Amino acid sequence: MFHYCPNCGSTKVRVARKQRFSCDDCTFVFFQNVAAATGCIISAKAGVLFEARGKEPGKGKLGFPGGFVNPGEGAVEGVRRECIEEIGWDPGERAQFMASFPNEYLYKDVVYHTCDLYFTVSAPELTLSDLSIDTKETHEVRFIMPDEIAIDDLAFDSAKKALQYFTTRLAGR
Repeated sequence: MFHYCPNCGSTKVRVARKQRFSCDDCTFVFFQNVAAATGCIISAKAGVLFEARGKEPGKGKLGFPGGFVNPGEGAVEGVRRECIEEIGWDPGERAQFMASFPNEYLYKDVVYHTCDLYFTVSAPELTLSDLSIDTKETHEVRFIMPDEIAIDDLAFDSAKKALQYFTTRLAGR
């Protein structure tokens, strides 16, 4: 990540465990820790809500409403904010934690390691007319039955695992 120390400009930067960067000349230390992100699997009568991503990484691929948790924000607050920003709909108190999965988010040649926290929302009454999508982030939204999705159409490994977990969990009921 660093070729030069951000503090003194030295080239004597060392990396430990892919997350700790330190400078031998000035004792600068930087940790690149795992970031928290959320995803929301919203199920309605018409199926599960999927977004076609409007930007990289994974532009054009499918995903769930969600994104990075902001500093000072909890996961539930983050998933609600992301749903409001991306699809113009607040899941409110219905968002229930389902599972978490590790993920790698490649953005501008930098790999960010994330812990993706997935929530589910049952909203049988929800229709596309209830939504207002942010076209900067989302190309389109649509309801699709989970068994009609080709797993490779999903943008992220964690989303693939979340969908598999969700469908397995539903089948067990």
